[in-house]
Amino acid sequence: MTTAQHKIGSGFGAGTTAAEAVAGIDLTGKLAVVTGGYSGIGLEATRALTGAGAHVVVPARRRETAEQALDGLTGVEVDELDLGDLDSVRAFAGRYLASGRRIDLLITNAGIMACPETRVGPGWEAQFATNHLGHFALVNRLWPAVAEGARVVALSSRGHHNSPIRWDDVMFTEGYEKWAAYGQAKTANVLFAVQLDKLGAEKGVHAFALHPGGIMTPLQRHLSRAEMVERGWMDEAGTMLVEFKTPEQGAATTVWAATSPQLAGLGGLYLEDCDVAELSPEDAEGLAASGVRRYAVDPAQAERLWTLSAQLTGVDAFDGR
Repeated sequence: MTTAQHKIGSGFGAGTTAAEAVAGIDLTGKLAVVTGGYSGIGLEATRALTGAGAHVVVPARRRETAEQALDGLTGVEVDELDLGDLDSVRAFAGRYLASGRRIDLLITNAGIMACPETRVGPGWEAQFATNHLGHFALVNRLWPAVAEGARVVALSSRGHHNSPIRWDDVMFTEGYEKWAAYGQAKTANVLFAVQLDKLGAEKGVHAFALHPGGIMTPLQRHLSRAEMVERGWMDEAGTMLVEFKTPEQGAATTVWAATSPQLAGLGGLYLEDCDVAELSPEDAEGLAASGVRRYAVDPAQAERLWTLSAQLTGVDAFDGR
């Protein structure tokens, strides 16, 4: 498989902050939609984008919480959206399309991680449904508003190394394992960007997926201290043993993916530390230190997942093309 998954020498790195990634870029007149843009790295992405002049729409499952978190930021509006509920996705998209506004930057940032077995909608596994299917339906429903030359940025994770798409049991009906389910959902985020970049070419739209880095945010809400000790993140007293990124650093690759002129003409790529990632070694086992798995950027897998997602959600903006 030939690939453009090679570093481009951006000059940025793991320590880059979101503000530094967007420095010198004028987003005045641009409109961004950022799911989950009120918490953790999503909040910092919203802060950086508005700081560069963009107007940001933040659809949120917890509207009051979002409004409180974003209080004081200018150029932000909040709406309601529950990604685990396709009726909610439909309603939000309908309200947005009725406003007649375009979308220049669409960032699918919201997500859940390593939660107990949970079923949503017609019995779908919650991580795949929320992290992937909800965003798949959202982007497809908003597609008429996506501007020529826009960028779509899908938040994935190094966690995609935990699992490819489990084609024989996508919804984990035959035994649930939370990290494998998270890994599959994050692989789906990458494959989504690969296929959307291909389909969006006629509109000049490019899509990227990314690993933001390890950051301590509310995403870890389902993990006990014992689990974090077991994973080597902290000791028994709660002292951190791993140097995590700050939320400002964690949001940098998101902002860079959405705005950087260094990515002009590129797309369908997986990014990390404000650069294009390399492919992980094929013999790497478990959670490799960096890079992207080949199965996550495989065009055939991406097309297959798109077809399955359209069947499950009943939405496909590109049907018949």
